[in-house]
Amino acid sequence: MPATKAQALDRADEAVDQLLDAGRKPGDILVLTVGAAHPWQQHELSFGEERYWAQLAEGGDVFYADAALTRPARREVVVLVVNGGTAGRAAEAYTKALGHTAALLVVCGDAGPAAAAAAGPTSGRLPA
Repeated sequence: MPATKAQALDRADEAVDQLLDAGRKPGDILVLTVGAAHPWQQHELSFGEERYWAQLAEGGDVFYADAALTRPARREVVVLVVNGGTAGRAAEAYTKALGHTAALLVVCGDAGPAAAAAAGPTSGRLPA
């Protein structure tokens, strides 16, 4: 989903809404940000790190994290939000996001040339 860095978070929220409307369960979706944390991630972290990470393990809701996520996480759908950082960081995040997704990767913003070169069976379009 093409977007500027300033628009990327809004586009990601739209993507999550479309995925949910198309029948995806909230626990199927992982949202990773390359730049500043998503406001929902900031909100959840306000309750403490332990509770925040427990939500990832529980897998019942959309989970928001930094694209540099090092914990094991695999979801049906990953929404990668390119809302900051360098082109190199975005390309690295794209590659890592592919490892976190089981079925679909949605990029909101510009992941750079590495994303276009690596596009394959795990990338796709959102339902209209």
